[in-house]
Amino acid sequence: MSTKVKICGITNVDDAVFSAECGADALGFIFYEKSARNIDTLTARGIIKRLPPLLTTVGVFVGENISTVKEVVEDTGIDVVQLHGGESVEYLIELERLLPNTKFIKVLRIGEGRGLEGAEEFDVSAFLLDTFAKDLRGGTGKVFDWEIAREAARLGRIILSGGLNPDNAAEAASSVLPYAVDVSSGVEAEPGKKDHDKVKNFIESIKKI
Repeated sequence: MSTKVKICGITNVDDAVFSAECGADALGFIFYEKSARNIDTLTARGIIKRLPPLLTTVGVFVGENISTVKEVVEDTGIDVVQLHGGESVEYLIELERLLPNTKFIKVLRIGEGRGLEGAEEFDVSAFLLDTFAKDLRGGTGKVFDWEIAREAARLGRIILSGGLNPDNAAEAASSVLPYAVDVSSGVEAEPGKKDHDKVKNFIESIKKI
């Protein structure tokens, strides 16, 4: 099975439609006010309505109130919830109860002594491995040790993130053999705005593997 591609940090319809036309399998929308790529529900809903019906949409949340996550999913039509904070197993179970038709991704932040500890407690559709940074939740532009990602395969589906770009994406995917790769800052012209050439090159590099 070929590696899937998720383009994250989508904030506008032009970037979304272009990414879809280039072959992206999923698009990520960040509902986190402290992110430079934050998007509101009204804008996200408008973008999602313009997307092809078989493309997956992912909402990224960081320690958000359960009621707010539920409201955003219902208001936007997001397919998948990505939990990027320190959410507990109990938090996930409650969200699953409230959103029975939604799939979940749990983010594991790797580096500075942080690894895969406790991950097996989460029953999710996939784990996304990202580079740990003290003051950032994603978008670090930094690569972590891919050996940890290879070890994480025992957990199930792995989405590889953290410092990926058009120049190293194919090497990363070939080395780790993840279910999917995720990119945000690595294909940007500036935070929240994609560089379309980079998006195209990134997706093509993965699809050629």
